[in-house]
Amino acid sequence: MKIKHRIIVLLLAGALVVAGVAWLVRAVSHSEVGLAVDQRINITPEQMTSIKAIGEWEFLSVSNEELVDTIREGMLSDDHLVRIYYGTARLGINMHHVEPGWLTTRGDTLVATLPAIELLDRDFIDEARTKSFFESGSWSHADREALYRKAYRQMLRHTMTHDNLQAARDNGEEQFRRMLKVMGFPLVSVHFRENRR
Repeated sequence: MKIKHRIIVLLLAGALVVAGVAWLVRAVSHSEVGLAVDQRINITPEQMTSIKAIGEWEFLSVSNEELVDTIREGMLSDDHLVRIYYGTARLGINMHHVEPGWLTTRGDTLVATLPAIELLDRDFIDEARTKSFFESGSWSHADREALYRKAYRQMLRHTMTHDNLQAARDNGEEQFRRMLKVMGFPLVSVHFRENRR
């Protein structure tokens, strides 16, 4: 009799285990288990401050050589002054000129709106390399200064071209995107404010 009781108890226990497993399988198959991934990105104020602290950021340098001359007509002969000016103009941005909201997020993308490309140094003529190519007659300091200003305007015109500004923007976009990716932001969109005409 004892053996029959044990067999019945074992059968009941086995039936309970099977029923429990069946219930558990059915419960798991009807419930949804999912993993939610937060696609938003966050940039800290410290990261924004460290980027702004870069200050001036050069994206393109343009070397110039200008031959500039002036003539002063005289009664017997004309006076000539011809000089060669050299300079390197640097195009880039000044991170201290960013506007509020310059760095934002749009979903999983970091969006950077940078200042317009500008001339970073207005004193780009190397006066030590200036050469007097030809000089006849007597010329004052004011005459030489006028020739310098003429060379400056020509260099500026040859530097601030559409092609140079676009090349600086392209270089800047690539450098900025690379820096932000190194900081851990894989999706980056970079824009520049428009240059004022």
